[in-house]
Amino acid sequence: MSPRMTDYFKRAEPAFKAMFALEAALKASPLDAILLHLVKVRASQINGCAYCIHMHVGEALKDGEDPMRLHLLAGWRDSSFYTERERAALAWTETLTLVAETHAPDADWAAVQAAFTADEQAWLTVAIGAINIWNRVQVGFRAEHPVDRRHAA
Repeated sequence: MSPRMTDYFKRAEPAFKAMFALEAALKASPLDAILLHLVKVRASQINGCAYCIHMHVGEALKDGEDPMRLHLLAGWRDSSFYTERERAALAWTETLTLVAETHAPDADWAAVQAAFTADEQAWLTVAIGAINIWNRVQVGFRAEHPVDRRHAA
């Protein structure tokens, strides 16, 4: 697979500056880094964005996330490794990532309301929207994740 475009950051620089500013705001939000990593990896898995999966798994590991929780993330509903708060965030991530199919059901929102403050609900929803736009950009341009020697084909 070859990239479709490699200079898109330069070509749409004002838009990407705004997206990076949004990422900085998310990092400073009341949501903890591990939760944000789980949300970003799960949305990226659903969207098939290898670039973002690679990036966010690496960041999660660097921030101390347990590798097994990352391995089991696609099966989070069947694992006891995730807190109720994480489960609510992951369900909301899935429902908003697949919003054309799910229409954001009230049951998923109720779980978010039970686990997060109103401010956190807003930040979580913005974080899910942000990773989805990143996934669409990277998948659309076929961005390639870095490859080191031990993983090269």
